Amino acid sequence: MTLLQVQQESQRFEHAEKKLIFFALHCAVHRTPCRGGGGLTTVELIVMIRLMSLLFMALVMAFPVQGRSMTVDIPSIRKNISVVTQFPELSNRINPQVLRMALIGYYSLKAQGKVSRDGILTVIDFNRPSVDERLFVIDINRGRLLYSGLVAHGRGSGDNYAQSFSNAPGSHQSSLGFYTTGNTYDGKHGYSLRLLGLERGINDNAESRSIVIHGADYVSYDFIRKHGRLGRSEGCPALSFESFQQVINMIKGGSCLFIYHGGRDYVSNSTFIKSVILRRQAVSEHVS
Repeated sequence: MTLLQVQQESQRFEHAEKKLIFFALHCAVHRTPCRGGGGLTTVELIVMIRLMSLLFMALVMAFPVQGRSMTVDIPSIRKNISVVTQFPELSNRINPQVLRMALIGYYSLKAQGKVSRDGILTVIDFNRPSVDERLFVIDINRGRLLYSGLVAHGRGSGDNYAQSFSNAPGSHQSSLGFYTTGNTYDGKHGYSLRLLGLERGINDNAESRSIVIHGADYVSYDFIRKHGRLGRSEGCPALSFESFQQVINMIKGGSCLFIYHGGRDYVSNSTFIKSVILRRQAVSEHVS
């Protein structure tokens, strides 16, 4: 890819984003439904454009241009994302929008060297109620769903649905965004897995808040039958006693975890998305 192509690609993302923002403002003024292709809201489409731009710029920064060309094959990465989202085993179980966002983040973090385990991606979709399976472990390389199951959110985030999220100690709320998995240890909840938050101001207090994956007796279908929802944690993505060890062993040691909710707060506050601007400026200055 030449320097001119780098610049053109960046401008294309920016132009698409501006068109969507203008469309959203038009809908707001005229009070009309604001949905784009595939039934996605305009906010969701803007997120997709920003994340695709982030992936592109992260790859540019991870593999600096030498001379007048670079070897990053961005079209093949886009093709990989498209292929993975088409696998029926995944597309029939996971919201395609959420899966696509998770894959874009995974490839971006992998290019930056922040994800050390290849091919394993865990997605938690907090758009779903606690009574639904909303944690998914994916083998990206083979397009397989390795595990799906129940997962609790923090008691400060809501009852059956998680609606509020925080990075603050003592909030007892779940935190959104991208993580990498750390080491295992035996603590007050038994066998547990440390999580390292990768987004400043969104989830980077995960370690100091002791946000980990662990088992809990309030994560079970028996609990749902008695209470109409799962029990809640102090902010940890807690799993059932029947499966937590299996899941921890499956994803430990540097794999990518994405916790998502479709509210506006994550989109507007995510440092992961805002870093696109800095990368654009850096590439623009390099090109000029």
